[in-house]
Amino acid sequence: MKKQNISNKILYWYDNNHRQLPWRKHASKKQKQYFTLVSEFMLQQTQVKTVIPFFENFIKKIPDLKALAKVNDRKLLKCWEGLGYYSRARNLKKTAKIIIENFNEKLPNNINQLKSLPGIGEYTSTAIMAIGFNQPFIPLDGNVERILKRVFYLKSEEEISKDNLHKKKSLFGKSKRSSDYAQAIMEMGALICKPISPLCYECPIQHRCLAYKKKDFAISSKNKFNKVKYFQANVFKKNSKYYLIKNNKFNFLKNFLIFPMKEIDKKKYKSSLNKRINIKMSNMDMKIIINEKNKNFKSNKSVLMNKNNINKYILPSFTKRIFRSVSK
Repeated sequence: MKKQNISNKILYWYDNNHRQLPWRKHASKKQKQYFTLVSEFMLQQTQVKTVIPFFENFIKKIPDLKALAKVNDRKLLKCWEGLGYYSRARNLKKTAKIIIENFNEKLPNNINQLKSLPGIGEYTSTAIMAIGFNQPFIPLDGNVERILKRVFYLKSEEEISKDNLHKKKSLFGKSKRSSDYAQAIMEMGALICKPISPLCYECPIQHRCLAYKKKDFAISSKNKFNKVKYFQANVFKKNSKYYLIKNNKFNFLKNFLIFPMKEIDKKKYKSSLNKRINIKMSNMDMKIIINEKNKNFKSNKSVLMNKNNINKYILPSFTKRIFRSVSK
């Protein structure tokens, strides 16, 4: 099958089956580039269905690059609250300020300049070049990786390396509709070439797929293990209010309010009879025991908070989880 035929088949499928996503709405060229920038930051480590309502709310309240560059941090983080990985929001604002100041208020259409901006790496830069500027790039996200691994039946660690997967992208060739084509390939991975039970009968490149021929759809991946860390959260209560402190323990949540916490060993965690919660973070799995204490907490930096008012504050997900746990 010629590469031109592959691109035509994939685009034909996309034109008839793609999802209606808010960042794909008809917009001016400038709006489309802003929508692409915001959505790609949000989609880092977050699923599409989760991002949709956050994106719509964000664009409503922060409609363009100028507004993003000027927005105060509280409003920014409130718009981001619930998505997690708050460093993305901070980097997004830093990027907007640099674009306003150094790039004549226009998102740069040069991949190296994009990579120089905070929070933009290999994947995000290629996504912006393809989707925002209609340039012939194919971003290598998890969906595209899965298609390549199945089409070429890649199993060994060397075969599934990033370098080899980037080489294998040549399978797709190019299209004059680069923006649509990049989205079409990722969409095909999301809707057809699913991790479990792929819909091969709908796949426009089924006949090129070695996994389909072998009826072996298992996906090989490099083992990634987050560190497991154990913590004790000390919950001090005064009347109906709880003591929180500004975080200085986790760099990625700097200055957010958390319960007083300390790291403990696995043995102490296992032996505790207190309530427990588990939180998966980007860089670790947190296992937390909750130690409730009905006494005052002595600290000049503490804040008393009523659990009924937690939605008025920007709080990490594990702080909210602890609140919900102690309120049961």
